[in-house]
Amino acid sequence: MAVLATQSIRRMRGGAQSYLMLASDGNPYVVKFQNNPQHIRVLANELLATRLAEAVGLSVPACDVVEVTDWLIQNSDEMTLDFGQRQERCRPGLQFGSRLVGGLMPGQTIDYLPEERLMEVKNLDEFAGMLVIDKWTCNSNGRQAVFYKRAREKRYTATFIDQGYCFNAGEWKFADAPLRGVYARNLVYRGVTNWDSFEPWLNRVTELDPQKIWSIAETVPPEWYGGDLTEMEMLIERLLERRERIGELITLFRESSREPFPNWMKPPANVTAGQFPEPGWADTVRGPIM
Repeated sequence: MAVLATQSIRRMRGGAQSYLMLASDGNPYVVKFQNNPQHIRVLANELLATRLAEAVGLSVPACDVVEVTDWLIQNSDEMTLDFGQRQERCRPGLQFGSRLVGGLMPGQTIDYLPEERLMEVKNLDEFAGMLVIDKWTCNSNGRQAVFYKRAREKRYTATFIDQGYCFNAGEWKFADAPLRGVYARNLVYRGVTNWDSFEPWLNRVTELDPQKIWSIAETVPPEWYGGDLTEMEMLIERLLERRERIGELITLFRESSREPFPNWMKPPANVTAGQFPEPGWADTVRGPIM
C-alpha cells in the first residue's frame, strides 16, 4: 500500500531529478518519478536493492511506494523534469520514495567527510557489507553514501543511498566489472583484512530465504518494469544464481589497480558456503545457495 504525497518542497540534485516531498505518514521522502531522465526501471531497482540491503542488516533509508496525484503536480511550482531540449511535467501515479536521511533538520546530514572524520564513522565496516550487495546486484554506478549525526553526537553514521543503477540501470543485465559499484575512496575499506571482514553480510546474503527475495520483488509496482512479469522473474532467478559468484567478483576488485584492501592478510582457514576464496573456488567447492 502506497503512502500519499501531500506537498512538494524542492527539487533535489542528481540525474534522476527527484523531488523532496512530504507524505501522509508525516515523513519527508526523496521521490523519483516514473518519467525520470534515467529510466523507469531505476524505481524498481531502488526498491529491490534497498530492501535486499535492509534484509541483511545494512544501513539504508526506509523506502516506500509514494503516490503523487495529478492535482498535486498541477498545483505545485516547478514540478517538471528537464530533458535538455524539452521539459515535461512529472508523471502522476506510483513513484519511488526514499526517506530523507536525518529528516528536515538542517546541518546534520552531509555527503562528504574529510579523511580524519571519515575514519571515525561509527559503521565504517558496513562499506564492506554494502560491497557484497553492490557486487551481487551489479551496481553499475559508484557507491553513494550520506553521513548523519544528531546534534550532540561527535561521530557520523553512514547511510547507503541511490541504488537506481543496480542491475545495470534500465538494462537488467549483469555486466560485471571490477571497479563498478565501489566507493570512490579506498579509506572506507582499510579495515578489510580477510574474508571475515565481509561478515555477517556475506553469509546473510547466501542464506537469505529465496521466498524473502521473491516477496520483495512482489512489492514492486508492475508499471515500473512495463508490466512484464517474465522479465522480473528472470531477474530474480539470475540474482539467486549469482550468490555463489560474489566472492569471485570481490576478488576481482581486490586484485584491481585500485588495490582497495591494503591490509588484506590471508583467506579463511575453512571454506564453507558463504565464505569464498580466489576465483575458481566454485570448481571445487559447492554448497547450498539458500
